[in-house]
Amino acid sequence: MYPGTRLRGGPRGLSDHCPLIMEESRTFDGPRPFKSLDSWFTHEDFLRMVKEEWRELGDIQFLDKMKALSVPVRRWHKQHFGNIIERIRKFEEEIKKVDDMVSSGSYDGIVETRRRALVRCYEKWYVRQDIHWKQMSRAQHAKEMDRNTKYFHNIASARRRNNRIESLVINGRVIRNQARINVAIRDFYKRLYHQETSPAVSFRDGLVNRLEREEAEVLEVMPSVKEVKNAVWDCESSKAPGKDGYNMNFIKKCWGRLDRNSPQR
Repeated sequence: MYPGTRLRGGPRGLSDHCPLIMEESRTFDGPRPFKSLDSWFTHEDFLRMVKEEWRELGDIQFLDKMKALSVPVRRWHKQHFGNIIERIRKFEEEIKKVDDMVSSGSYDGIVETRRRALVRCYEKWYVRQDIHWKQMSRAQHAKEMDRNTKYFHNIASARRRNNRIESLVINGRVIRNQARINVAIRDFYKRLYHQETSPAVSFRDGLVNRLEREEAEVLEVMPSVKEVKNAVWDCESSKAPGKDGYNMNFIKKCWGRLDRNSPQR
């Protein structure tokens, strides 16, 4: 029932018994797709970095520019965010060291200032962790709940387990190799949505109503920046309109920061 789990014996030492250690082996599903995180906007340098990188990319097509932007954003994330849980753990350890110094009698203004600074940083990263797991869990019904990072973490983990395809039956055989599963799914939808040839259909004059020239020209007018902005702001912020990984919250937050004078905006 648990093919990804194995049991091994730990070091026995001087005892007649050894601990049993249960390990879950995680299979590699390939590189993770890019996904914009709402917690990035809590960092004071993020929007400035996006604006600078956007201008560095120059005048290229908008979709190509968004795809290219994901490279410096990934790099920035690794440098300034990385593993949030590990950062929180380190702050907890530093705060405990300061508390131990106070307990041993070493207390002055410098120690107090250091502890306050550590607590401020700890609280900042704890809020970022809370925002991150709320986004990953997609628990829209829990917006007004008290902060409960563990709750959102469990929901996100459950979603990941439910969405994971462990095996597929292909031509009567059970396939568990993730690379072959990915290829099979891609080929299935390629066949499902391929372009079919259709017979040419002509309409006799008078069969359908024709648009006047003025009406046709109105339909071909390019939307204004205001109309595009209104359409974007009407979308739910957590939704990602495409496979590039940027959600609407990213577009809304960066709208005023990107170079609007660019002809490719």
